[in-house]
Amino acid sequence: MAAARKRELPAEVVGPRAVLLLCVLALLLIGLVMVYSAGSIADVKAGHSVVKSVQSQALYAVVGIGCALVLWKALPYRLWAGPLIWVVWGVAVAMLVLTALVGTELYGARRWLGITETIGIQPSEFAKIALLLMAVRILYLLRQGAFEPRAAIVQVVVLVIIPLVFLYRTQSDLGTTLICFVGIYAVMWVGGVPGRLMAIIGAVGVLFALVAVFGTGYRSGRLVYLDPWNDGKDGYGDGFNIIRSYYALAEGGLFGVGLGNSREKFGYLFASDSDFIFAIIGEELGLVGALAVIGLFVAFLVAGLRIAQQCPDELGRMIAGGCTIMLVAQAFLNIGCTIGVLPTTGKPLPFISSGGSSIIATMIMVGLILSVSQAQGEPSVYEQRRADLRIVRAERPARPSSGRPSERSGRRGPDRRAAGAPLDLARPASRSPRR
Repeated sequence: MAAARKRELPAEVVGPRAVLLLCVLALLLIGLVMVYSAGSIADVKAGHSVVKSVQSQALYAVVGIGCALVLWKALPYRLWAGPLIWVVWGVAVAMLVLTALVGTELYGARRWLGITETIGIQPSEFAKIALLLMAVRILYLLRQGAFEPRAAIVQVVVLVIIPLVFLYRTQSDLGTTLICFVGIYAVMWVGGVPGRLMAIIGAVGVLFALVAVFGTGYRSGRLVYLDPWNDGKDGYGDGFNIIRSYYALAEGGLFGVGLGNSREKFGYLFASDSDFIFAIIGEELGLVGALAVIGLFVAFLVAGLRIAQQCPDELGRMIAGGCTIMLVAQAFLNIGCTIGVLPTTGKPLPFISSGGSSIIATMIMVGLILSVSQAQGEPSVYEQRRADLRIVRAERPARPSSGRPSERSGRRGPDRRAAGAPLDLARPASRSPRR
């Protein structure tokens, strides 16, 4: 039946996956080109090869693609409702604890865990995936009746909220915390959580964000993006980087100054190859190039949600929908910070910004979405149950012969239940009158 359905609806089944793959490929290629353009200046300044940054980014991209292929082809998404999620969750939480204890502090925050002197990872990039999958598991098992709502609430608090609060407190990472919240909120939306409860949880999330921003001095200082020239230091304080981002976008105009011809990457715009790489895209490729990148993320969003919609079960819909919305939300958060409509959060642009942890974690989420796409065209659980219904025919053993003809054979003819005659269970046999 699955094969027949795929033949009937080839565009519906194959289309979203093809669009998703094309968007991922295009964004990865744009990322490699822009990392080379923006990172080469810092490489030369540090005495490294001009291609050092892009070589590292390409290596991380290959590792990420390998992870995506394994998740797509070798690990069915239904495994994430079983014991495997405990392994992933345990490793992610352990890395968060290790980061808090022995992590490397950089730019005033301890968010990196060193592996060697030159190689490190950012555990929060992988923890957000583990927390999203754990939220999916809890909601899925609750909908399946595996435990009561009270037990589900306890699991959400212990397995999702406490690790998320720990990440926020120990790493001072409001950006990742908000991205995790958006992903989990998307899981609840796709999973059919009632609207009233969704509204309450959304209000709590907004309240938390406001308290986190206005309750911390250095975060409230980032609200200078509303008027960066009035930062108390004539634009050379907290507003400096957003001003340089404005300059880059304005200089780009409609078609840009040309690939590789950015001026702001020459030490003016901080994190020009990572957090603010979208400003370099706007400067070198212009408004057209910037809108093309935004369009690719919109197409990725539509394709991912179509994959989630066509999945035959709730587990796959929540995984694909949550991963898709989490990725695109992070992209729009980064772009919003770059163009000055949101305060700076320091989150990378998925697929494009330099950074090994970011690109690998991003490709892992792509692999999860593609794993769900494998179920496109399969019958739903209800269709499968209906297809499994069959009319059963059984053979009744022959009665021992008495050697005498039936007393009623002259009137009724041969018995339908004689030896070798099948018994049709779809039509109950009439009983003989008692003697």
